[in-house]
Amino acid sequence: MTKILPESTTLNIKGITRRLFLKIGGGLIFMAGISSSLSAFFIKKLFIRTVEKDNFRFNAKTGFIEWEDGRKEEYRLVVNGLVKAAKSFSYSALNSLPQIVQISDFHCVEGWSVQDIKWSGFRFREILRQVEADPQATHVVFHSFGKTGSAPKGQEHYIESLPLSELLGTEREVILVMNMNDNPLPEEHGAPLRLIAPYDLGYKSIKFISRIEFARKEQPGWWTLANPIYTIEARVPKDRLRKKK
Repeated sequence: MTKILPESTTLNIKGITRRLFLKIGGGLIFMAGISSSLSAFFIKKLFIRTVEKDNFRFNAKTGFIEWEDGRKEEYRLVVNGLVKAAKSFSYSALNSLPQIVQISDFHCVEGWSVQDIKWSGFRFREILRQVEADPQATHVVFHSFGKTGSAPKGQEHYIESLPLSELLGTEREVILVMNMNDNPLPEEHGAPLRLIAPYDLGYKSIKFISRIEFARKEQPGWWTLANPIYTIEARVPKDRLRKKK
């Protein structure tokens, strides 16, 4: 349940390709040698970090981000870009939006999947009900508040974009997540807010969301900027899906 890779892979950008293929190869060999149920258990228990620097925590009781240097700031989700007026939402305000529960599989680019994860949160349409989007807005860019260890093409924080039509439709079951398995979303899985796009590979499911930007076009995500083998469109291969799309 991560964007892609453990923190140990946050090396210089020139080394990503070689390290990626080594990890994919090793992971597939390992997974091929154990049962599917045991591999799912292994992945669920595996402590996975992301490309963000591990220098902050989120306190779900207070709604504050607590930084390693002692600073504390209230978490706010900013919605801006091609909207009539920008707005921001506190953690408690997001919790007050109509919440839903969804059971989804998670598919990592490395080849493993975790089935039947229980997420709860809200659909993107709840955001659109709070702001007036410009008719020219066709895509949404999500921004993370954590700084990354590398900055591909100058991009110092994680970003991803999705078509507005996919966010508003129901077929792809995209959800903005605040809780996981009946508990507040853990830090390692993207607290306070993350995206889950079940039919896209995991790197599209951005963690630590701090800003939602309405835009005229798609924008390459952090991993796409780091290495173009991570394509902007990242559909899960059909043979990995239990629900066929």
